[in-house]
Amino acid sequence: MNTTSCAAFAQRPLRVGILGGGIAGATVALRLTDMGIHTLLLESGTGLVNGPPICHLHAGGNLYREISDEQCLTLLRQSIASVRAYPHSINRRPTVIAVPVTDAGDPEALLPRLRQVTREYQLLVNEDPANRVLGEPDDYYRCYHREEFEALASRPLPDRAQTHDDWMIPLARQLDASQLKFPLILVQEYGWSLFRMAATATLALSESPLCDLRLNTRATRLEQHECSWHVQSVGPGGERVDEVDFLVNACGFRTGLVDDMAGYRRERLVEYKAAYLARWPGAADWPEVIFHGERGTPQGMAQLTPYPGGLFQLHGMTDSITLFKNGLVASPEHSAQPRLPDAYRHQLDNGWSLNDTEARTRRAIDHLARLLPDFARATPAGKPLFGAQQIPGSDPKLRAADVSFEGHHYARVEIVKASSALTAADRIVAKLTELGWLTSQGPLSPDLALSQRQSAAEVESIAIRLAEARGYPRELAENGW
Repeated sequence: MNTTSCAAFAQRPLRVGILGGGIAGATVALRLTDMGIHTLLLESGTGLVNGPPICHLHAGGNLYREISDEQCLTLLRQSIASVRAYPHSINRRPTVIAVPVTDAGDPEALLPRLRQVTREYQLLVNEDPANRVLGEPDDYYRCYHREEFEALASRPLPDRAQTHDDWMIPLARQLDASQLKFPLILVQEYGWSLFRMAATATLALSESPLCDLRLNTRATRLEQHECSWHVQSVGPGGERVDEVDFLVNACGFRTGLVDDMAGYRRERLVEYKAAYLARWPGAADWPEVIFHGERGTPQGMAQLTPYPGGLFQLHGMTDSITLFKNGLVASPEHSAQPRLPDAYRHQLDNGWSLNDTEARTRRAIDHLARLLPDFARATPAGKPLFGAQQIPGSDPKLRAADVSFEGHHYARVEIVKASSALTAADRIVAKLTELGWLTSQGPLSPDLALSQRQSAAEVESIAIRLAEARGYPRELAENGW
């Protein structure tokens, strides 16, 4: 049978099944329902977008010295689209890139890439003024040399940071310039609230008559037919079998389990990671700060991500903090699903012990205090944000990835960074159009009607409820900027 006639042959509207309600699956569901397409969204957990510790937009990839310029430009384009798709989820404060004297890197070596990203941002704004979501292109980044930086230390702390200099004042008062290479670089890479993304998706998809959203439900068997998939699942209502015309595997680090059920082989990596929460008394408005360092060494990159109320999210790219010994695993020959060590699988399924939480959070605090001595006063502030990240293929440095296809009726979303989710959704739309199941509508706008109708206050209110229900401080959901 001609695949382009399958949806019509089914004698019902096109229906797309999506397995997994993380940022990938939720974004695909938002895009498709926004276009009037019926979706079935199955999520095994109690809520949407409950995965790895997303906190950063990656609008230019400046956290990663090791990735290609092409990946950085891709992340810029994807991040701009993501801001427009999730307009109430962004924490609009800059990021400062600092290179310690103990690191072999040269901050001057970052400047050619920053100039390239700035040019691309300007082109995107020229194409569509609505892409001006990271401030003015001319202000995308700014360099601070030592003399200028040290002069800021004598300035009073502003009540609220408004200018580039305002954001730098707390750093100038706390950092020892002799421990840093110059220039320091302030860049418009914003924060991203996982909980406000979750609230956006929950509000939109729960209210949409086109989305059949089922939480606490997991697929147990897949059966491919000539023009459809039969999806057997188990949930609160017992076992069910649903027929869908196209199946999207968006199960995050468990994507390989669905590939195995579907009978498809795929090489991939899975990496287990965690971030930690601390309170730093008396902290002013801070930018995010990235101290570059060699991954996996005791001097690995340190990341300080601010939230309201003196709450900070911490990363330390060492095996004793954010990374884990044997936490990066590859898929074996007989399966598309990499198998993490049992201890990490236990944490994923059952949460962390108090001792593990305390020990790793303390190490994260100490890792930041090497460069920011006053941060030694910080105290643990809750359970870690943790999860596993899938990386398609065999390159652990890959950061920009979106979707791959098998046959005419199956897609697997393989994002590494959350900003790639909308690109993946749009590629699925293109595939459905190629099959003749949708009428071509030209380039898709990243603006989603479902999320544009929401108010910032409404999203924040739901986000706070989600954060507290999941056992996290409400500040992770608040919009302090």
